[in-house]
Amino acid sequence: MAGSTDSSKEIESEEWIRPETLAEFVGQPKLRERLGVALQAAKARSETLDHVLFSGPPGLGKTTLAAILAREMGGRFHSTSAPALTKPGDLARILTLLEEGDILFIDEIHRLQRNCEEILYSAMEDGFIDFILGEGMSARSVKLHLKPFTLVGATTRSGMLSAPLRARFGLHLKLDFYDEESLATIVLRAARIYELQLSQTAASLLASRSRMTPRESLRLLRRVRDYATLARPQSIEPGFIEQCMTSLGIDTLGLNETDRHILHLMAERYRGGPVGLRTIAALIDEEERTIEENHEPFLLRIGLIEKTPQGRVLSASGRRYLGLDPLDAATVKQRNDDDASEDPELPFA
Repeated sequence: MAGSTDSSKEIESEEWIRPETLAEFVGQPKLRERLGVALQAAKARSETLDHVLFSGPPGLGKTTLAAILAREMGGRFHSTSAPALTKPGDLARILTLLEEGDILFIDEIHRLQRNCEEILYSAMEDGFIDFILGEGMSARSVKLHLKPFTLVGATTRSGMLSAPLRARFGLHLKLDFYDEESLATIVLRAARIYELQLSQTAASLLASRSRMTPRESLRLLRRVRDYATLARPQSIEPGFIEQCMTSLGIDTLGLNETDRHILHLMAERYRGGPVGLRTIAALIDEEERTIEENHEPFLLRIGLIEKTPQGRVLSASGRRYLGLDPLDAATVKQRNDDDASEDPELPFA
């Protein structure tokens, strides 16, 4: 059978299929090597691991790696996100509860409030935090010493991180998109946990539609599992994967309906661009942040769009994908001239 019907064996959470050790983690070989050295050295010296900053697009394994660090170092894993820390007291409360060797993971750390960020400076560097008790003439500063801990920050927008905070991380590690071989390995491992009979060729096909990210490959595998539960095939082969992808609206490049909507909008309404992010977000009824973090990185990586100082434009590959004629030389020259005349330090439209 392609899937178990025993409800007690249902695995609904991605937590069940996350790797638990650095050795089990697939992909990112250079990052794993550097992290492995840091872990072994910290253990050899009986010290806590230096503070770690993970950067890269969503879905590449930043949270998984943070949890692995806690297991490898034998500490507890505490997880929060920067938007949830609205007041300095919220962060101070978490910091004072940490035990020696614990890992504090802050997701989207680039969105941390400045007043919360300032608490981290002394906590990360000197191991204490300052509290101001009272107001006016009666106000006094109280210093609370913290137990040695490791802060692991994750960001999809490393350029938005302040220089003082960035400087306090000892390890800066960037996660890159995955190749299809690594994604196929991840898919096959998850399929075994899900009790799916998935062939190697089917896993490779699913990996090729996964936008170069493990999160997407696992999401698609769960949807394939849904179809397999109803169709009950003896094994899942490439033909079955193709049918599932067609039903889900995932094309051969891994583009979904929103990706295609963005590309068609740029082509049909703005003649290939340039067009600003705010305009795109308003017209497709999505948040700017969603487009910038969940759609743009992949479209840029596979070369379907480009960023210019005036806004987003369709690339030559993007025009071919949509079946459009290539731009004439005069238009390309005008676009290049416009780019050269703009201040390159200005933010993109």
